[in-house]
Amino acid sequence: MIRKQRTRQVLALHALVLAVSSTHALAQTLDPVPFPPENQFTQAKSDLGKILFWDEQLSSDSTMSCGSCHQPAVGGTDERRGTNPGADGLFGTPDDVIGSPGVIFQTAEDLYSKSPLFDLDVQVTGRQAPPTIMGMYAPDLFWDGRATSAFTDPLTGELLIASGGALESQAVGPPASGAEMAHQDRDWAQILVKLTGARPLALASNLPADMAAVIAQAKTYPQMFEEVFGDPELTAGRVAMAIATYERTLLPDQSPYDLYSAGDSNAMTTGQIMGLNAYRSSLCNACHGGAQFTDNTFRNIGIRPVAEDPGRMNFTGLNSDRGKFKVPSLRNTGLRDRYMHNGQQGTLEQVFDFYAHRNGEVPVFDNLDPFMFSPISFSPMMETRIIDFLDNALTDPRVAAEQFPFDRPTLYAELPTANPAVIGAGTAGSGGIVPDMIAANPPNLGNQGFKVGINNALGGADAFVSLSTSPPVGGIVAQDTVLGPIMLEGSGDGNGFGTMMWPVPNDDALDGQTWYMQWVVTDPNAAGGLAYSSVAEFTTFCTMTGVCVSFCPADMNGDATLNFFDISAFLQAFSVEDLSADFTNDGIFNFFDISAFLVQFSQGCP
Repeated sequence: MIRKQRTRQVLALHALVLAVSSTHALAQTLDPVPFPPENQFTQAKSDLGKILFWDEQLSSDSTMSCGSCHQPAVGGTDERRGTNPGADGLFGTPDDVIGSPGVIFQTAEDLYSKSPLFDLDVQVTGRQAPPTIMGMYAPDLFWDGRATSAFTDPLTGELLIASGGALESQAVGPPASGAEMAHQDRDWAQILVKLTGARPLALASNLPADMAAVIAQAKTYPQMFEEVFGDPELTAGRVAMAIATYERTLLPDQSPYDLYSAGDSNAMTTGQIMGLNAYRSSLCNACHGGAQFTDNTFRNIGIRPVAEDPGRMNFTGLNSDRGKFKVPSLRNTGLRDRYMHNGQQGTLEQVFDFYAHRNGEVPVFDNLDPFMFSPISFSPMMETRIIDFLDNALTDPRVAAEQFPFDRPTLYAELPTANPAVIGAGTAGSGGIVPDMIAANPPNLGNQGFKVGINNALGGADAFVSLSTSPPVGGIVAQDTVLGPIMLEGSGDGNGFGTMMWPVPNDDALDGQTWYMQWVVTDPNAAGGLAYSSVAEFTTFCTMTGVCVSFCPADMNGDATLNFFDISAFLQAFSVEDLSADFTNDGIFNFFDISAFLVQFSQGCP
């Protein structure tokens, strides 16, 4: 009996030795990062891309950056949580999607409007934000692969990259998305006009040293683009190429698995090595194999009925692609807290339940991938080891700690104190309903898109906004300046909504000035005939970085020189009724704006 027990122990030890020794043969290292011939690496281009990626001013209302949805500390995904009601349009049903909060619905005129699903709350994307890290290897990006290898300039239609440009194709999508970063019908001509006149990273703080150094040397985007591309012109293609170049530097190749693959036998624990061995020998490896831990294909694993989201079929039109989604890399998966394209699973244990068809998890068989026909399961001990491997051995510590090159600034939306802040209670109007103040835009100097909105007021009523530098008294803001009036949209009690624009003056003397805004609605059923919203308190500022330069309004392309390019930029902005061309700040585009521009242009910059 003792001899048999000892024999089993020796065999078990022998099996363990074989498992550990064979893993080195299974371990693989990442290939060199591919750069398309049309967009080769330069450090200056990568630095510019890093600045653009984290600049919230890339969105139409300056509330969202690319990095808002793709944060390194959570594996390049989004730690923020929002609920999209899914295909049925009803919240709290099984097809709900855990997505990313985006922007409040806004018309092509940049005015707040009610979304059918989200009213005047921020919209939420219909899919979970996929990880950007490891995107440099994928031939096509987004969950459905619509960001293709061939990159075409969205403004000119010119083919800029024949192959290998999926990152560039992906980069130009969200800034023009009416749910993610844009007002409706926003195009790249409008995006470029805004960027040209913006102070780079004006809204960010705690800038990494490389970003701060670039901004200190070149204080405008045209100056940065001239340094990188040889002239100051901003184009959609150049923006995309810079962002993609930065993203190609985000190589997570220093995980314990990578160190182990390079020959460090102590980089992974024995349990993690055994977990890797079991993983490589399973069907998991068929889709999530190699050093990338993905084959970059599109598969239908039956997570939800196809009718809820046809996936890749929406892009290709092929019935055979129905329900297929991109196979994501498992690198840094331990940093994520949601899994699958709809965020359905919150832990790796739940993911394993799904693949094992247990605890009520059964895939939908419509166009199901053959790999999913049978359960994929492991013994409890081995599953624990595999999860340990996935959670820990595939995590690059620099990603987790947001260390270079995964470092980043603090976004304006992440600041502990909101600016604007909504204070006070307001007073009720018809139906006993208090109008809501909407104050979401950062009040940085020169922000031509600054505005406040109102909701839940009397529809069809006249309303105006009181503006003062004095704090409210008794909950009422003094009418030092009155903006409006405007007629609220909607009809009936509590159905009225509207927007008041107030372009923040480009005056450095206003840096640090505190302001108060309040909606006043003429409402016969309110006390005294007026209903008051709560108050927006905000402090105007130049930049959060402390780097501030005076801008001449006529310097439309931001290169500190007045010339033909400024006239061209003004005429382009004027033709699309962009607020940067509203030189009289009256919300109307006419001869007086042209006259005001020409006067400023002739006077020169101060």
